[in-house]
Amino acid sequence: MQSNGRRGPADGALVHLRAAGVSVVVDLRDGILPTIVHWGKDLGVLSSSDLEALALLSVPPVTSNTVDSVALVSVVPEHSRGWFGTPGITGHRDGADWSPEFVAVAVDRVSANGVDAFVVQASDSAARLGLSLNVELTASGLLRLRATLRNDDPASEYVLDGVVIALPVPTEADELLDLTGGHTRERIPQRQPFTVGRHERDNRRGRTGTDATLLVVAGAQGFGFERGEVWGVHVGWSGNHRTYAERSSSGESVIGAGELLMPGEIVLQPGAAYDSPWVYGSYGDGLDELSHRFHAWLRSRPQHPTRSRPRPVTLNTWEAVYMHHDQQRLFALAEAAAAAGVERFVLDDGWFHGRRDDTTALGDWYVDRDVYPEGLHPLARHVRGLGLEFGLWVEPEMVSPDSDLARAHPEWILRTGGREPLTSRHQQVLDLGMPEAYAYVLERLDALLTEYPIGCLKWDHNRDLHDAGHGPRGTAGVHLQTLAVYRLMDELRTAHPHLEIESCSSGGGRVDLGVVQRAERIWASDCNDALERQRVQRWSSLLLPPEMIGSHIGPPRSHTTGRTQDLSFRAGTALFGHMGIEWDITGSSAQDRAELARWVALHKRLRGLLHSERVVRSDHADPDTWVHGVVASDGSEAVYAVVAMAHRHRTRPGRVRLPGLRATTAYRLSVLSAADPLGTNDTTPPPWLAHSPVEMAGSVLSGAGLECPSMHPEHMLVLHVQPV
Repeated sequence: MQSNGRRGPADGALVHLRAAGVSVVVDLRDGILPTIVHWGKDLGVLSSSDLEALALLSVPPVTSNTVDSVALVSVVPEHSRGWFGTPGITGHRDGADWSPEFVAVAVDRVSANGVDAFVVQASDSAARLGLSLNVELTASGLLRLRATLRNDDPASEYVLDGVVIALPVPTEADELLDLTGGHTRERIPQRQPFTVGRHERDNRRGRTGTDATLLVVAGAQGFGFERGEVWGVHVGWSGNHRTYAERSSSGESVIGAGELLMPGEIVLQPGAAYDSPWVYGSYGDGLDELSHRFHAWLRSRPQHPTRSRPRPVTLNTWEAVYMHHDQQRLFALAEAAAAAGVERFVLDDGWFHGRRDDTTALGDWYVDRDVYPEGLHPLARHVRGLGLEFGLWVEPEMVSPDSDLARAHPEWILRTGGREPLTSRHQQVLDLGMPEAYAYVLERLDALLTEYPIGCLKWDHNRDLHDAGHGPRGTAGVHLQTLAVYRLMDELRTAHPHLEIESCSSGGGRVDLGVVQRAERIWASDCNDALERQRVQRWSSLLLPPEMIGSHIGPPRSHTTGRTQDLSFRAGTALFGHMGIEWDITGSSAQDRAELARWVALHKRLRGLLHSERVVRSDHADPDTWVHGVVASDGSEAVYAVVAMAHRHRTRPGRVRLPGLRATTAYRLSVLSAADPLGTNDTTPPPWLAHSPVEMAGSVLSGAGLECPSMHPEHMLVLHVQPV
């Protein structure tokens, strides 16, 4: 089945999808829903008889005291076919039709633009339901699936409780990795055995969540960035969602995901359909390979930001001025930014009517004439006159109870049960599922984008959607709200094609492949402490490439942790993302400004590499030593960071390896930035540093490694590698 647009019955095919070292073999025989026979290493070119043999070898035995036929687990698992785990579809028609059994009736094979794909049409005539399944393998080897469920009954409604997509993993995948965290502490990894039962990560926050797991990954115990087969799943949805791993007592294992629907949130009227979010599966030999599949797919999209131009170095005003806006002070800040090489100036919170602190005025999206008598025109002109783009912070989904908008339209607040929800961050949420509220927000944002030369919106979302009821009845409203936000972003982008959006949500609270289809940048955390950022960026980049992760050089003393760090550590950390500055540099010393300008210039010199090539991470034995970098696919250049995360448990760090280099290529290793001091009070740097640059084979750097200097905590080396 290699031709495009081919359609036929769904009862005689074994489909082999191949791309970038991945094989996915799907069983479409016997009219059942797609069952994945193999998802993992590329199996090479297989004949029809090879596929038949593989399918035969993959059939498990029928064990005692189970159903009398083999219970095959499809990508939408069915209870009716003997699966006692989580069903793919849960719902009912007035208590009936709760256990559907679908028959596949047709397959469309569509392969184009590097994507090998097919669509399965299925139905359950007894339950009067139709199901459409899209299955794709991208050119990077990323597996994408989504389901559309349709109510085919002409006279009755169907209450849908949930749809999940499940992907099989082998029994040797006996360990799970996922992420947790909180505000300013996003992306904390946790591991546990993959045992019988269900490991479930439900999110009811109405946004992706600062405690959300970007992926759930299964692999053989001890897997790392460089080693061990791993399988991961992610759901591209910015509202409530579910991600899980499940193992049955008989050994079948799946990882799955989907939208988490609240009671009564989706009721399908006759002929109506529900589209699930895309669920993404990635396989790799090590987490780096799994991660690279996401990066490569994102970079292949026509709207990916680096396709049109380099990512502009950004100054954000928040930790420089907070809400204490003064035009002359902002003029001076923009001038200092331009002198440092900054290319974009983003005016953060505090610019709109009555906004003097975080308790008031959200929703009143009019420029505060007490602070800006002529509007934002003088500041925007000054910024653009310095050669910088002008950007603006907004939080359009929220409203302050103390605002003109809330006083005029209290009925526009998401609420349920006739009560007002508890406030969070002194905020409530606008019900964008209400046409009037949606129209107001769209008009206000469009008016600002029309009046001012705004190149980007920093789009914040500082409140979980607690007690989020829609409309007069207060029915569950997160699904509708999420679609409304997507539509709002899409409409603004259509009206203003050059607009960029940064997804910010209390920092990293809305990071997923749903919002990323509409945003060029994500704000990974409200914490600019470089030590915390090393971890946040490490795990955020499991899903997103560096050019999409905003990373700012904060002030010497961190706003969120109180730590004090050298500029070299703060700037070296920001070097490996979409670099920015969030610091009142007008008050910094001439020496600091000069050093800052050197770091900005270095980032500009390297961003073509950093923002297009392969991210690599080393599995170092000492957890206090963290090594990561970016390597060109042709081996022509690489940049690495060797980071002292904390006081080491050993007397010396030992050797560190620089992964990803070509073994037979001769390379020159040089130091771009060295920590100061490189040694502690009673150690000296290793001799190779004094002889830098040094030349050696790639096999030496990647295989044997080099002795790491004994740096103080929160210091780093930045190394540059080029062929001789």
